[in-house]
Amino acid sequence: MSVAQTPLVAEMVRETRHRLGLTQEQFAAKLGVSYQSVNRWENRRTKPLPMILKLIEEMLRSMGDRGQDLLDKHFPS
Repeated sequence: MSVAQTPLVAEMVRETRHRLGLTQEQFAAKLGVSYQSVNRWENRRTKPLPMILKLIEEMLRSMGDRGQDLLDKHFPS
């Protein structure tokens, strides 16, 4: 699992959340973090911890084809 630069992380977080149809608050609740954390990630102020990136990767895997392009781009094997 290697996620590159912060702008790409912000894009990946936002796109994953949108594809799941979740608000920042709902996405935060699924990840066990605060809404402010998700907001900071999407606005490129901070990056998620590796543990949270792993949870996002698992969410993308559970989406099947809907998340495959994001997996390929942000979590290359």
